[in-house]
Amino acid sequence: MTDRPQSMRKTALALLLAATLLPACSPDQGGGTPSATPTASATASDSPSASPSADAETSVPAPAPEPSAAPSGPGQGNAELSIIVTTSEGEPETSYTLVCTDGVPAAESVHPSADAACAALKENAGLLSPANPGSAQACTQQWGGPQKATVTGVVDGVPVDAAFSRTNGCEISSWDAARNVLGVAGGA
Repeated sequence: MTDRPQSMRKTALALLLAATLLPACSPDQGGGTPSATPTASATASDSPSASPSADAETSVPAPAPEPSAAPSGPGQGNAELSIIVTTSEGEPETSYTLVCTDGVPAAESVHPSADAACAALKENAGLLSPANPGSAQACTQQWGGPQKATVTGVVDGVPVDAAFSRTNGCEISSWDAARNVLGVAGGA
């Protein structure tokens, strides 16, 4: 029976050790799950409402800036644009340069209807900002032809990077509205 007192000592030691370590695991004693209230040692930089310093790294990326579209309606009529039109698959592209100042084409414009294009941009500065194809706008499913166009540059200080095609009713409508700028007559 000499093993029993030694066994009882081991059990008592284990219970004492557990009783000593258990408070370290409880939230009230600084262990376990952190409590929702900050402790008195928290500083302003530990607070979630404090702004990070200018050189602090954050793990959340900043949201991408929303592209600013030119407002529809009359504008200043200032533009510097590169226009590329493809009439059908496999056909060569046609490139135009349109430079307008106060709605009047500049000498460096190489465009078949520069006067009409500059006037259209002055009349409606948002002409080259068609509706987002991913929007909830309902479009008729009709084919207007294989024509495509891209327009890049600046209109009244607003960057433009627009693509046009004739693959559904909404895109046909945008194409027709911008036809003077695209340098194409009628639908094609």
